[in-house]
Amino acid sequence: MGSKRVFAISSQRRGFGRVAVFLVVVAIGAAGCGRSGQGAATDSDKAADVEVLNALLAQELTTVDAYQQALAQLRGRPLAVAGQLRGQDQTHLDAITRAIRGVGGETDAEAAELEARGPKDGEEALLLAYEEENASLSEALDAAPHLNTSAPRTLAAALAASHAQHLVALRQLLGEGLAASVPEAFEAGDVPPPVPPGEKG
Repeated sequence: MGSKRVFAISSQRRGFGRVAVFLVVVAIGAAGCGRSGQGAATDSDKAADVEVLNALLAQELTTVDAYQQALAQLRGRPLAVAGQLRGQDQTHLDAITRAIRGVGGETDAEAAELEARGPKDGEEALLLAYEEENASLSEALDAAPHLNTSAPRTLAAALAASHAQHLVALRQLLGEGLAASVPEAFEAGDVPPPVPPGEKG
């Protein structure tokens, strides 16, 4: 049993690492797409992309803030996993920033104010992270078809895949088994969090 758990955690870490590397590669490609020709100041398509990317950036900032609150209430394995997820979302921030600059734009985004003043325990902390990961997935899915240039569009798709993976990890931390944690065929960022064991009928 112990060896299986170690293997699962190691596989999860390798998966997170692959996503981080892919996002960096996509960001480098996005950063290069504005080096020739017109930038956002004179190209309406790129200007529109900057607006969409800044909306993505604002949601990612909000998600990182949510983890900042959540980590203070977590211990042990949940703390370790949530720390990895926050690191992934920080990588998202860097990638989106590069994409905005790549199309000749400027970052203009702020995190939304979180509804709660802060989680009171580990369960509330994980639920807060889950809520913002769901919102980030929804934002990325909404952004992809509205982006005009290929590199930012690819980045939005990669962000959606990353957030869907994060939701799987959070479902398991909230008490769901592996099978119940598997994402829907088409995740849209609206799947509710698992019901806490004590509240199940």
